[in-house]
Amino acid sequence: MFKDLLFGNLTLDAIPLHVPIIVGAGIFMVLVVATIIFWITIYGKWSYIWHEWITSVDHKKIGIMYLLLSAVMLLRGFSDAVLMRSQQAIASGTNLGYLSPEHYDQIFSAHGVIMIFFVAMPMMFALLNIAVPLQIGARDVAYPYLNSLSFWLTFVGAMLCNASLVIGDFAKTGWLAYPPLSELYYSPDVGVDYFIWSLQISGVGTLLAGINFIATIIKMRCKGMTLMRMPVFIWSALCAMILVALAFPVLTVTLALLFLDRMLGMHFFTDFAGGNIMMYVNLIWVWGHPEVYILILPAFGVFSEVVATFSQKTLFGYTTMVWAIAIITFLSFVVWLHHFFTMGAGADVNGFFGIATMIIAIPTGVKVFNWLFTMYQGRIILATPMLWVTAFFTTFAIGGMTGVMMAVPPVDFQVHNSLFLVAHFHNVIIGGVLFGYFAGIIYWFPKAFGFRLDEKWGTWSFAFWVVGFYVAFMPLYVLGLNGFMRRVNHYSNTMYQPYFIVAALGAAFILIGICLQIGQLIVSIKHRHTLRDHTGDPWNGRTLEWSVASPAPLYNFAELPIVSTRDQFWEYKQEHLAEGRVHPKNMHYHPIHMPKNTPAGFIIALFAGIAGFALVWHMWIPGLLGFAGVLITMIARTFKTDTDYYIDAATVKKTELTHIKEMI
Repeated sequence: MFKDLLFGNLTLDAIPLHVPIIVGAGIFMVLVVATIIFWITIYGKWSYIWHEWITSVDHKKIGIMYLLLSAVMLLRGFSDAVLMRSQQAIASGTNLGYLSPEHYDQIFSAHGVIMIFFVAMPMMFALLNIAVPLQIGARDVAYPYLNSLSFWLTFVGAMLCNASLVIGDFAKTGWLAYPPLSELYYSPDVGVDYFIWSLQISGVGTLLAGINFIATIIKMRCKGMTLMRMPVFIWSALCAMILVALAFPVLTVTLALLFLDRMLGMHFFTDFAGGNIMMYVNLIWVWGHPEVYILILPAFGVFSEVVATFSQKTLFGYTTMVWAIAIITFLSFVVWLHHFFTMGAGADVNGFFGIATMIIAIPTGVKVFNWLFTMYQGRIILATPMLWVTAFFTTFAIGGMTGVMMAVPPVDFQVHNSLFLVAHFHNVIIGGVLFGYFAGIIYWFPKAFGFRLDEKWGTWSFAFWVVGFYVAFMPLYVLGLNGFMRRVNHYSNTMYQPYFIVAALGAAFILIGICLQIGQLIVSIKHRHTLRDHTGDPWNGRTLEWSVASPAPLYNFAELPIVSTRDQFWEYKQEHLAEGRVHPKNMHYHPIHMPKNTPAGFIIALFAGIAGFALVWHMWIPGLLGFAGVLITMIARTFKTDTDYYIDAATVKKTELTHIKEMI
């Protein structure tokens, strides 16, 4: 009895030793982790990592940790894509390929979950953490401790998803886990439970982060920065976080209801017992379609910053850009049903949502034309961030046009659930979200790390990524129009095989692009002294983050800025210094109030991970200990009063004078 309460359903049979690919992946992960632990121990860096990173509440360091998490999970998620593409390239006719149907189902489900929740979302929060407080002239986010907790909950959710690779299995349901397939009768293993708890834990972290950034933007802007003086990136972040605050509770409730169906035998989504499958489909897409805009709006903000900076011009149509973002935010909640036009809602309902879907394309088009008008007659600098913007224009336009096509219900009836749809949303997510975030990472990299990324390697990685994308996904449009369904691991008609071989070749090009990005990082670190940014303003930027040193000091601003116009830093440079850099003179330095580091966020997330893993395997004793640990740590944190300190004026002065000396 005690053994069952302690270990639940977990046995040694949960480790799939009979599947060589999984065993190899598990061994590789263990070796990587062991190597990292070995080097940290050898160099005696445990204290440094604990005090400077794990317990840190500095928004810049948290942003860097989000970035590292997204990079690691990108490698994991892309490895799933390589497995899928290579399987489809060879699994034709009598050749069944090298992946069993069950393993293939896990791979495409994990690929979608990882890429959305643990690559795109952490990458977005990395950029928000690095740029938002600096752009609004703040010293930190509104709730630094909550910021730390948000990251560690996301991290634990990602690790729980990774654990399913070697202990048990992942969902075989697709990345949205539609019932009845996700119900206990059809999925009696732990895969769906891993799906539920990895998303529940990370989703709570995302919701907390969204609330935190709303409060930061609304309440912590520097003096003079009215709403209509905020950079467009801040507007895009604010609207995206409003969507997070409204949409993610829906996801939390939906997954909780599915969990109750599976764990306690309830029937929210079981048609045979009075439940309603369509309720799940509606709920998951009421979250799911705003999620698309949660991801794309910050990318639009990045494009606005990059285009203005590298065109050396004020952004064209600022007011229309803001209104376009606001309209997209509103309309994103009235288009969700276009994801299931084929499920019998009726002509009137389908017509309404089809028209709404077409309308939402209008403000997006406004933004694209504003970026093009900003570039018109500008002194365009084709640095790598700007290259990613140029790739976005064509790639996202194709995704947008195919999206409008599928907004017509009769067309959607023909291509729904086909590879045409797969090509469309990869056009939008890769061509819009990922390209935008790559541009943002390169753009703000010197602000986070103090040196630029190597341009030559960046250009090559850009070329392979873009070429690889088109080679990988354009054949899928043709296959989809010919009726080829998604999620197929084998096909008997060999006439389709050349298209899949081309798609697999495209994935190989993207793999080369990723390897070049890794090489770019290594080369840049090696030559960081040559690529060092001594001015804090390597791109001749327009917004406040470029007015401080790179990397920004712990306190961000020695004296909080006062703004009187948009692009305040650009205006100041034009007015005072022809060489394009501001030198602070005769400043009077004051002590600066800052929050203390705390391990509470890490500890709460660790206990939440224990509880999540325990619930997956019905391990009741560890589950109760996990929940108790979360509650006790939260309560203990509320009684802690020693949560802040002051950086003395002498330290601030020394830091600022060192920066001035470097510039000179």
